Amino acid sequence: MKYIFVTGGVVSGLGKGITASSIGVLLRSAGLRVTAIKIDPYLNTDAGTMSPFEHGEVFVLDDGGEADLDLGNYERFMDITLGKDNNLTTGKIYQHVIERERKGEYLGKTVQVVPHITDAIQDWIERVAHASPDGRDGPPDVCIVELGGTVGDIESMPFVEALRQFQFRVGSENVCFVHVSLVPVLGVVGEQKTKPTQHSVQTLRSLGLSPNMLACRSSEPLEGSVRDKMALFCQVPTSHILSLHDVSNIWHVPLIMQQQGADRAILKQLQLPLTPLNLVDWRRRALNWDSLTEEVYIAMVGKYTGLSDSYLSVIKALTHAAIAVHRKLVIRWIEASMLEPEAEAENKDKYEEAWQTLHSCDGILVPGGFGNRGVEGKILAASFARKHRKPYLGICLGMQVAVIEFARNVLKLEDAHSTEFEPATPHPIIVFMPEVSKTHLGGTMRLGSRTTLLQTVDCISAKLYRKETHIIERHRHRYEVNPELVNDLEEAGLRFVGKDDTGKRMEIVEVTGHPFFLATQYHPEFKSRPGNPSPVFLGLLLASTGNLDSYMQGTSEKSNATMQHDTQ
Repeated sequence: MKYIFVTGGVVSGLGKGITASSIGVLLRSAGLRVTAIKIDPYLNTDAGTMSPFEHGEVFVLDDGGEADLDLGNYERFMDITLGKDNNLTTGKIYQHVIERERKGEYLGKTVQVVPHITDAIQDWIERVAHASPDGRDGPPDVCIVELGGTVGDIESMPFVEALRQFQFRVGSENVCFVHVSLVPVLGVVGEQKTKPTQHSVQTLRSLGLSPNMLACRSSEPLEGSVRDKMALFCQVPTSHILSLHDVSNIWHVPLIMQQQGADRAILKQLQLPLTPLNLVDWRRRALNWDSLTEEVYIAMVGKYTGLSDSYLSVIKALTHAAIAVHRKLVIRWIEASMLEPEAEAENKDKYEEAWQTLHSCDGILVPGGFGNRGVEGKILAASFARKHRKPYLGICLGMQVAVIEFARNVLKLEDAHSTEFEPATPHPIIVFMPEVSKTHLGGTMRLGSRTTLLQTVDCISAKLYRKETHIIERHRHRYEVNPELVNDLEEAGLRFVGKDDTGKRMEIVEVTGHPFFLATQYHPEFKSRPGNPSPVFLGLLLASTGNLDSYMQGTSEKSNATMQHDTQ
């Protein structure tokens, strides 16, 4: 097993996750099997209870793990499937060690950070690294480990020490350290400054880790003299100093790394055979995105619109679908609360701007979320989409508000609501799931991959999923559609075309007679991939560009031909 450790210096948010993911792309293109681990030094057990404003989205894994958004980057870039153990936190490791201590497994020894915490970290990395990420037998060839935060942080010290020990545990020929740093440009002269990187590497070396490669973030490509200077002071060969400058889209990152020989340097360090890379599809995708000119406008109606990372997987899924329909994606962010009548009194200009944006967009997407703020605005957005036949995709809460809107305006249950927001509502359209804890928040929702059974092939969802009767998607919710009201809703024209394997939990809803009004209880964005977009996101983009009917007709003809072939 080979290991690549990606660390960061100077400031956080430099793009360690994209760097680690891009390295994975290069190695996979060389024919190697790759897995990944993200280390987050915070004390939280996982990201499940963290605010999207604080930490970006919570990425949900197949096994129900609630993880850092970088695991989403790993899965999308490397086309792998990870589990909750692939996200290691200080909280997890201390919990693991303390549980062992309570069981008496340390045989009365004084339990300390060194060696017990550091040993547990090394054991965790080695164990998870050997787990298959692609469903094939046997361990992968390479494990990429990203250490979150910035080198020198107090909270990451036990992990840095564990990595220092780990390089001797597995042998230097099996380890490659890649340090991501910042090369800023100060003043009007525009000179690239190397001192922050020099100090960052100095700190790293003082902790016992010597980088084999520097990945330098900058606004423009590194100048030759800057590379030479960093090579001299950081004791890294000039050929191992990468310029990760700003690019038009992140799919260019593996390409510029490959152009600078990153793959050859890493393979040589790990004593792996040098293999020509196959990046044809990746290069085509990056160039196609740059060449798109015809725009499609999607309104994103949410409550965390101030931080786009809160909806990172949704944005990526929209991007994947936009490429498939050959359109340049333009997202129009709408703060849901700005659509509510109260907003008109408080800020009339923003209220009118929000509604004007909603009217002008080609399609509407209402993503998931928690809490009461903005819920009425989302309900109004769903109502507008239904009444004006505007393409609509609702995800999780986006499905729930669509059902509430239908109950209020079609069934005339004016006080219909979710018990999450109105516990005493006389018409509980959305109710708390009986198996979910009401006292503990972390890890207690309905999480991970679940099976959805299509109830009919005569629906948009079936055509988008190509008539698959079993759909496996990831979930993250505590509330569900009240099964007692399903018959009334369906009789009025709200079709629940997808249900769970018990038939009592609603998963997919469509509005009869609407060109595209589809909502899911699950989160389809988590399994969308470049070159293989999520079917429901593809449906939204097809409907928003006027191409849904022709696509479904082609899908139907193809499916019928396949069925005829199978019966012959």
